[in-house]
Amino acid sequence: MSAALTALRESKGGLLVLALLVGAGAGLGAVAFRWMIKGFTLLLSGHQDYSAAGHAANPYVPWLGRFFVLLAPVLAGLVYGPLVQRYAREARGHGVPEVMYAVARRGGKIAPQVALVKSLASALCIGGGGSVGREGPIVQIGSALGSSLGGWVKVAEDRLKVLVACGAAGGIAATFNAPLAGVFFAMELILNDFTAESFGMVVLASVTASVIGRACLGNQPFLHLPAFQVQHLSQYLLFALLGILAGALGVGFTKILYRIEDLCDAVWRGPEWARPAVGGLLLGLLLLVLPEMYGVGYPVLENAVGGKYVIGFLVVLLVGKIVATSLTIGIGGSGGVFAPSLFMGAMLGSAFGAAAHDLVPGIAGPVGAYGLIGMGAVFAGSARAPITAVIILFELTGEYTIILPLMTAIVLATGVSRALTRDTIYSLKLRRRGIDLDAPAPGSHFAGIKVRSVMEPVPHALPATMTLADAADVLARSPHGVLPVVSADGRYLGAATALTAAETLADGAHDTTTVAAITHLPSTVTTDTDLSDALDRLVGAGGAGLPVLDAARTALAGWITHQSVLTSLHTHSVGPEVSPAAA
Repeated sequence: MSAALTALRESKGGLLVLALLVGAGAGLGAVAFRWMIKGFTLLLSGHQDYSAAGHAANPYVPWLGRFFVLLAPVLAGLVYGPLVQRYAREARGHGVPEVMYAVARRGGKIAPQVALVKSLASALCIGGGGSVGREGPIVQIGSALGSSLGGWVKVAEDRLKVLVACGAAGGIAATFNAPLAGVFFAMELILNDFTAESFGMVVLASVTASVIGRACLGNQPFLHLPAFQVQHLSQYLLFALLGILAGALGVGFTKILYRIEDLCDAVWRGPEWARPAVGGLLLGLLLLVLPEMYGVGYPVLENAVGGKYVIGFLVVLLVGKIVATSLTIGIGGSGGVFAPSLFMGAMLGSAFGAAAHDLVPGIAGPVGAYGLIGMGAVFAGSARAPITAVIILFELTGEYTIILPLMTAIVLATGVSRALTRDTIYSLKLRRRGIDLDAPAPGSHFAGIKVRSVMEPVPHALPATMTLADAADVLARSPHGVLPVVSADGRYLGAATALTAAETLADGAHDTTTVAAITHLPSTVTTDTDLSDALDRLVGAGGAGLPVLDAARTALAGWITHQSVLTSLHTHSVGPEVSPAAA
């Protein structure tokens, strides 16, 4: 038994087996989660999807008429509020930021009970009318399964992170029937690592989960939409404009979401376990006016893209979704923001397409195309994950003809989002708690250290006119196999490496070739660069060393290598040596 666990823990084959197990668990978890949502929705509303039922009554309590929606969120909140507060407080909210934090700061460790609590809380919240999505919960559920299995086997931290990403990918793949989207969601947002080994493991988990999902839930595209195609090249200008608007909407949704959450925090004075139930009354009032906001709302999304709503009602649905989702999260609900961003994008795109069709009917094309493009662009604007946005819209719809205009809009939406704010809808939640995933971890030896404090003096420079035969001797004696190259007037031109010199001289025909022929311009840092950033660039440079420029980037100020960093940190950590006699 111990030998088998050791093999699982340390071998490549063991990691593959673990990835397959996590994928299978995430797939089964996603299937169970979707069935739970259907069950609670049917129980609390009396319909398979109340968002498409209008103001219909709940057949289980017909005497309440349409006013039952005032009670459905309250009843759900009375159950999942105490559950989350007592057993897994990280299950509150939309889930993905907690997984990102676990991977970046906690070595991939997620409490085992999170999977069960999150599934129950989110299914109850959505079934009770919460206007949130399934993606955040299923990512957290799958990731918790991966972390729990890796923790039980006691895998190393780097492998545990991969298993967490495998769980996230498997959950997305199974619940949306989108294996590629699951892979890129996990790689782009959770793991932020595209190494061959981690990518391969995530793919295996995603495929496994997708096979299980298709076996249980069917093999149909998630959204059933009519075929679309670009009919006129001038449409690309309209798609570009839609991308810009969608990027701004994605940022606006992010801001409003957390503003409403702050407002709910400021107003609420009671116990946290009761907050979802009491706040559910406000959500119920909104559902009473706009029942299309009940739950995830995919039937409403399909109707919008299918051209069944007028422009004014599309705008109402857009604003209603922003408020409903923000309120659901603000009162302590549990659910994702991916599906709401798709919903908002569909409303924005369909309204934009309908307006374009009225203004320029000769070139606008089908309204539904703009709805599809808006879905991906708003998600890209809020989450700033362009690869995932492109892939997931393709897989959700099965429409390849829309891919070029989709890419156009998504790139512009991402650019607008980046220009307007440094945060995404996921990272902002963490930053509000004082956590910056782009900064060195608290307690890191690199925190606050600048390159100037660890750099070496500038090594002996090679003249650009020196022959390779002469330069080879100098490079061979250099401690790191790399030296700067300067012009006749002393200007820094780049660097030359011993490896490049050896490869060039190997054929015996380049002895008189000058150093300028093998000079390349490596990534540079300045004296004011943070050490953590410099180390990332050192890894990209193969660890040979990087030139350090002065703050004005006009002259060489020093040289940085892994050895110089280690020497400096070691000196500062151990302090001055104390002799035994003095002790």
